[in-house]
Order: sequence, then C-alpha cells, then structure tokens
Amino acid sequence: MSDTSKEVVDLVWGRPSSGGVSASLFGRWSQGLVFSESERTALEQFEGGPCAVIAPVQAFLLKNILFNSEGSNWRDISEEEQRTVLCSTLSEILESACLNKPLAFHLATWPRAKTTDSHPEPESSQPTDTPTALAAEELGFEGFHSVIQKRTLRNVSELREAVLSLYDTWRNKFGVLLFLYSVILTKGIENIKNEIEDTSEPLIDPVYGHGSQSLINLLVTGHAVSNVWDGDRECSGMKLHGIHQQASVGFLTLMESLRYCKVGACLKSPKFPIWILGSETHLSVFFTKEMALVAPESPSEQARRVFQSFDPEDNGFIPDTLLEDVMKALDLVSEPDYVNLMKSKLDPEGLGIILLGQFLLEFFPDQDSVIPDSFPVYHYNGLKQSNHNEKVSYVEGTALVMGFEDPMVRTDDTPVKRCLQTKWPYIELLWTTERSPSLN
Repeated sequence: MSDTSKEVVDLVWGRPSSGGVSASLFGRWSQGLVFSESERTALEQFEGGPCAVIAPVQAFLLKNILFNSEGSNWRDISEEEQRTVLCSTLSEILESACLNKPLAFHLATWPRAKTTDSHPEPESSQPTDTPTALAAEELGFEGFHSVIQKRTLRNVSELREAVLSLYDTWRNKFGVLLFLYSVILTKGIENIKNEIEDTSEPLIDPVYGHGSQSLINLLVTGHAVSNVWDGDRECSGMKLHGIHQQASVGFLTLMESLRYCKVGACLKSPKFPIWILGSETHLSVFFTKEMALVAPESPSEQARRVFQSFDPEDNGFIPDTLLEDVMKALDLVSEPDYVNLMKSKLDPEGLGIILLGQFLLEFFPDQDSVIPDSFPVYHYNGLKQSNHNEKVSYVEGTALVMGFEDPMVRTDDTPVKRCLQTKWPYIELLWTTERSPSLN
C-alpha cells in the first residue's frame, strides 16, 4: 500500500486494530453508484453505511435533473442520460472540494491495463479502468488498497472527460469508495484534517459503519467541518468551524428535533428545494420542484425566525424581558417607552410572556408567506428494505405549510415530519402510499 493510500485509509477508517477493518464493514461499503431498476433517476443502496456518500450524490443528481435538464419527464431518462447526469454530478462535487491553485484534481482509479503494443487503449475502453470481474470480487481490504492508483487532471474539462470515461468504474463494486477517495485526494488530506474538529475520529465509524458529519459536509459543501451551524464559534478558547455559505442542497436532521443540535440557515435554506434528511443512523432525501420554498424570506418569515431564536425551547412565547432584544434584532422601534407600551398591549394580563402569534399579528399583520399553501413533494430512501416491495422508488405526497393561526390538519407524527418541522414548524404531509416513507 502506498503512503498516500495509507494516509487515506487512516483518515477514512481510522487506524485499524491488528485485525484490520472488518470484512463485513468493508463489504457494506463495497458497492457501486447504480441506478434502481424501478426508478431510473434513483441510486440504490445495498446495505447500511454508504448513504453518507450515496445520499449527497443523489441530492445533487436530483438538482441537475430537475433544474438543469430540458426534459419534462425527469423520472424517465435513458441509459445515456443516466451516464451523463451521474458523471456531471460527480464532477460537480469534486470541483467544489478542490482548493488547489493552480487547479489539480485527483481521481482514485484502477491501474490501466497494459496492451500488447506501445499504444495505450482508448480512454473510453472499459477494460482499461476496471479489473476483471473475478479480481474485483476477490479483492479484500488490503488487496483493494494495494491496486488503487492516483490520476491527476489539471483543469475542469480534463476532469469531466476523465470522470465520464470512468463511468463503468463508478458503477462497479468499489465505485462508492473510489469516488469518496477521489474527493479526499482532490480536497487534500491536510486540508481535511485542518477542518475536522477531532482528527482522531475517522470519517467512517469503525463499529457501525456510518459516515461522520464531516464526511457529509465535505460532499455537500466541499468543507469537512464537523458542525452544521452557520459560521465559526468560540468555545473555551477553541474555534469550532461551521458552514460559511449557502449550500446548493440542504440538510435537516432529526437530531435537531431532539435538541441535540441546531442546523444553520446555510444548510436549512439552500439554493434548491432539496434536503438531505438525517436520522440517527441513515440519510434519505426530501425534494420538490417548488422554487418558492427557497425564495428569500418575507419580513414576517424573518420575524418568525428571529423570534424563535430567542425561544430555543420552541414554547411559542418568550419572556417579556426579551421583547426589546427581539425588536432590536428586527430593526423595529425599540425605545424603552415604546417597548413598555408594546409589552402592555401584547401581554394585557401581565403574565410576563409575549406570544409569537400576537407578536406577528401586531407587527406583520398583512404579510403572507411566499410559500404556496400546498405543493407536491417526494421522498427518496436508497435502501431496498426501506421501500415498499423492496423496490427503490420515490414516495410521492403533498405538503401543506400553514401558519400558527391556521386550524391544524393533523397528519401522522412520523420521523420524516418531525425532521421537516425543524424547517417548517407547521408542515403537514399527505402521502399517496398507505404507509409513510421511512427515515431509516
């Protein structure tokens, strides 16, 4: 194993014990980026673990199919279109990870086959970039890492051409790992170590095989930071890195509904209406074509967000002592006499609390949300066993996003809904299937 391969292994898998990485764990990650037979734009995940790579690729894939392609039937694409959109998506993720000036992209690939004459085979020829089927099946952890080679491209057009020529490699048994290693080599091992909070923690959990938040963030944003909040924070003299700019696709997590973390606006409000959803153990994707969901906030939506930032327990109210801070944060008149007048108006019974609903009605009475009342939504889960009849396909539904004052149309309380409520507190979901989609 080369020194570079060893550094990558240590970063991804940790420093394995004398027994090395378990065969079952390595086996779960040994799969290609393959499309489902029952849903032509959905990638399939065979076992738990590699969703940390597959779900971000799926999210960017959907972005490119829904918003960049000309075709109207986004769910029915040809094999050639599958090849084109998957490879352009992989290139896009690699480009976002590249910090090198001048540009240098690195692909982890198989060695190219030797030919009988002095001329190498054409780039597009399959045997040059994939070992024989038998060899691929027989390669264990050590064998896999001993044959990987690093290939360097010096500009974006070279990169895209090379990624396209390696389509069969991405689809073969080790395609997910080869792509992950390509992202890591392109980003730079030292650059990743500088962004990860705890470099002793590997990107893949050595016991359960889940990808870390740093790994998810690397693929979604190009930065391997360990946190999901906006910007950097100081804690006990340490600088903790967060997300610094609006992401193309978003991230929401059930962990926020359980109060373990708070996702910032950079991930919660992405450029396109596609969100990776995180449970305790798995990643899936929620998406819609409704661009109004990612339009700039209306003043009332901003007011709701700011008010709720002073209400971390999501009680729907704040102590009246915080009213002045909220009004200042929203650039409302905040002279002490006026604030006291508002306190008495918003809290006539002198309970010492200000309700969110009363606050919004007082200061933003006629401002409707730009979000439509209802819109079609879809949920993707790449695991066969998490889908109806074990066929990976999108679950279709309708989302209703209502205001605090609307009568509630109570649908079932599912993990998917609780995850989405961290972004839209009053969302309701009506799915076309008998059972709700699974977050796990």
